Amino acid sequence: MKKYLTTIKYTQEILLVISVATLLILPLLMVFSPETISSSASQTLFSISHWFLLFVMIVRPLADIFMNTKWIRPLVILRKGTGVLSASIIVSFILAKLMIDPYAYLATIGTVNYWSMVNYALFAHIADISAVILLITSNNFSKRILGDWWKKIQKLSYVYFYGSTLYVFLSYNNTETLIAILLVTIITYIAFIKNRTRLEQNTLQKTLKTIQ
Repeated sequence: MKKYLTTIKYTQEILLVISVATLLILPLLMVFSPETISSSASQTLFSISHWFLLFVMIVRPLADIFMNTKWIRPLVILRKGTGVLSASIIVSFILAKLMIDPYAYLATIGTVNYWSMVNYALFAHIADISAVILLITSNNFSKRILGDWWKKIQKLSYVYFYGSTLYVFLSYNNTETLIAILLVTIITYIAFIKNRTRLEQNTLQKTLKTIQ
């Protein structure tokens, strides 16, 4: 178990380093050497982002469901690294657009079309904004400054996940994203029921002890 925890620790550090490198290098490549980032390469990057985001969404509920399975709970630590890497890929594309023409990009945000359901743009842009907020606040400094609000802001991961997966599913009829949506929804619901049941049982036991 010690080696397992050490591996998770190093994996977390590697994921964070890759995330920083992605934010520094990927936007520059898209702006100054766009031929290196083909359409297929972009799709691959988006797929990687979605897979890491899926891990973020299911690992904690799975740890709550299988509390007696010791190897699952430590994986929750990796939510930060995988979540940051997922958001870093999305934010890199946004940064590239800002570098190319910041005025044009920012101007479109205030338009009706940007927030419309035409081509399901609303889902994509809500996911983008959620990714930016999550990336900015995924650090200890933000955690200290925001206090109790930090956990509430981190719940935007649900907006990020459902927004991005719904956009991909509706736009490209991608069955993998539909499976991901169903998987996360079902697992999260089961974990919610189990946690509520445990809480009720603990409350009942405390009550009984008090009466005795």
